[in-house]
Amino acid sequence: MAETKPSSRASYDASDIRVLEGLEAVRKRPAMYIGSTGPRGLHHLIWEVVDNAVDEAMAGYCTRIDITLLADGGVQVCDNGRGIPVDRHTKTRQPALTTVLTTLHAGGKFDSGAYTVSGGLHGVGLSVVNALSHRLEVEVVREGFHWRQVFAYGKPIGPLERGKPGRRTGTQVTFWADEEIFSETTEYDTDVVTSRLREMAFLGKGLQIRFGDQRGDEPVEQVFEYRGGLIDFVKYLNGSRDPIHPHIAHFEETSDTAELDVAMQWTSGYNETVLSFANSISTHEGGTHEEGFRKALTRAINDFARGRGLLKDKDDNLQGEDVREGLTAVISARVRHPQFEGQTKTKLGNTEIRSFVERALNAALPAWFERNPGEARRIVDKATTAAKARMAARQARDLTRRKSLLDGAGLPGKLADCSSRDPALSEMFIVEGDSAGGSAKQARNSQFQAILPIRGKIINVEKNRIDRVLSNVEIQSLITAIGTGIGDELDVTKARYHRVVILTDADVDGAHIRTLLLTFFYRHMKELIDAGYIYIAQPPLYSMKVGTKTQWAFNDAALARMRTELGTKKAVVQRFKGLGEMNADELWDTTMDPSTRQLLRVQLDDQLRAEEVFVTLMGNDVEARRHFIQHNANDVRFLDI
Repeated sequence: MAETKPSSRASYDASDIRVLEGLEAVRKRPAMYIGSTGPRGLHHLIWEVVDNAVDEAMAGYCTRIDITLLADGGVQVCDNGRGIPVDRHTKTRQPALTTVLTTLHAGGKFDSGAYTVSGGLHGVGLSVVNALSHRLEVEVVREGFHWRQVFAYGKPIGPLERGKPGRRTGTQVTFWADEEIFSETTEYDTDVVTSRLREMAFLGKGLQIRFGDQRGDEPVEQVFEYRGGLIDFVKYLNGSRDPIHPHIAHFEETSDTAELDVAMQWTSGYNETVLSFANSISTHEGGTHEEGFRKALTRAINDFARGRGLLKDKDDNLQGEDVREGLTAVISARVRHPQFEGQTKTKLGNTEIRSFVERALNAALPAWFERNPGEARRIVDKATTAAKARMAARQARDLTRRKSLLDGAGLPGKLADCSSRDPALSEMFIVEGDSAGGSAKQARNSQFQAILPIRGKIINVEKNRIDRVLSNVEIQSLITAIGTGIGDELDVTKARYHRVVILTDADVDGAHIRTLLLTFFYRHMKELIDAGYIYIAQPPLYSMKVGTKTQWAFNDAALARMRTELGTKKAVVQRFKGLGEMNADELWDTTMDPSTRQLLRVQLDDQLRAEEVFVTLMGNDVEARRHFIQHNANDVRFLDI
């Protein structure tokens, strides 16, 4: 475990549990507390329980966490921490364990005595998991005994019972999600769970996390334990990349109120991968810890380059995007009182952390460069080449802007814009090909729907430097139409549409184009994803006509279900080779009408998993790509990043 010192008052008993409010609203409005009642919210139940165990590890009291997906659909999380307090709470006059499980915002994270730092982002924890489970069992070893209590739908069905004596402390929570709340699915995704657990193990240096899945014919077991912490994290991220220097730079710093852990390594690639965390929570919208890191990094590399004569007096300084080209870095900050902001509350806002990180790296980075001058030179050489590409890209942008002004139009000529000028009401469909573009233009409601046709498959931004990306005509049209700019210049408030919808054919080629576009948005316009502005349309692959009635199937499985339900041989089935085969009314009814369509909002729930998907699908490792496609051939959910 990274050295998180317990507070000076290291007690953890009923007096550390502060009660804020009750549980009444959770079952009525579960999405307010866990985000959704779909797969995302279902998995959130696991994270809430595991986060409590991780907090014990961060406080220095837990070294092992076991997570098991049970054969009957339940989830069991067991840790060897201190155990939830069982003594009587002075305000509720109930055992503290009962209070924690039945009262919203009751826990040890509201007073600094029990936890110096914690990952509890919303403080809802076990009580919400309890409220949304049809059964929950808690077993605690504490005060020299085993303790057990059982709940149903958030309410105790019996008192807290003391059992046999026990010396080793810990907590075991087993819960079964309520099928009425999670009506869409109560099936947990192994890949989603293991990705998150792997990430937690990387961040908790020396913490052992064991995963078991008992649902299949053969039980699955995995162990995640990384003695190298963030160094191992960077090695993992660069597993299918080509590092340009062998040693991973690693720095740690501690103050009275915060801790910093950073690891980084540059690769021959063109995109930066900077993953940041605050108290083990993924801060994929960035924040003050990232700002301090970026500023210190740019300064240190420029100072080294000038000190060694790699930049002349007449040369401009290297910019942030230059020095970060090909960089893989993980930044982990631990803050006593974290302040989160942003669209998804995953952006760190503590202003003091910016200066703390900057001061720490202003001392550590130059020292590392001096100890590793050969590696530092390679980093500077790469940044210098990136700067030349950036200047070439800027010239291409300026030329495009001047051409637009001379043409008397600031928007792409092929954009069929909408009449609305309110971005919140406007949406733009990105459609592949003139045929599909023609159908979409006829089908749309021109008041609020714009159509941007693109020709063929856009450039793969995972394999190309920014100057080549920005010289691509389709990319230029896309950036100009959206209006925010790109990269470090991007201003999300200038978005002309609050729904940018990727509309491609429901076949393999369409999936490839969709992935290319998603890769572009993820690498160069991620702020649009964070703002919730990127969507994927769901056009049907088949139509089935029985008599005068037509039904639509979005994939082969849906078609098979329709055949079974209708049970008739007189059905006429048509497979659409492309969107252009649908007439305007069909395209509107199935794909574009807000009252009937299905849109997937692209969300970044797991940045580690997103990195793996994009690098594998769009990178240079052919064998890894083949394995990924085979593994996910029957499951397209990975496209909904």
